[in-house]
Amino acid sequence: MTLKERIYKDMVEAMKNKDNFKKNILSMVRAAILQVEKDTQKELDDEGVINVISKEIKQRKEVLPDYEKSGRQDLVDKARKEIEIMLSYLPKQLSEEEIEEIVKKAIEETGAKTKSDIGKVMGKVMPIVKGRADGNIVKDIVNKYLQ
Repeated sequence: MTLKERIYKDMVEAMKNKDNFKKNILSMVRAAILQVEKDTQKELDDEGVINVISKEIKQRKEVLPDYEKSGRQDLVDKARKEIEIMLSYLPKQLSEEEIEEIVKKAIEETGAKTKSDIGKVMGKVMPIVKGRADGNIVKDIVNKYLQ
């Protein structure tokens, strides 16, 4: 079963169970996937679906600080719950230690020494961790190792 089929099946299951929150978030994810397919004129494989889900998660993570600053705990809780549901459709997320190992290896392979080499390292690391790690966390770890 493809990831797209699993999302659809889970959405139908949420409808049957009258879980409106989960149904709505899965419906929104499905709509985003269908929009990308319409725009690109091709059907997405699991990797493409993971990219769409990752983008949706990133959007929610970006607005969390704004919600917290404005004291809207209801919106913070809703966004976190949406993120949690969407994360369940991504591959197992890498720990910081695992990301650090990948970054160290990439720095070694590229011969990076200074902050001006960040692009080389990120270019090597991101395809490896795609869908399994937040780009901002990766960037922070790369910055930590390149002084």
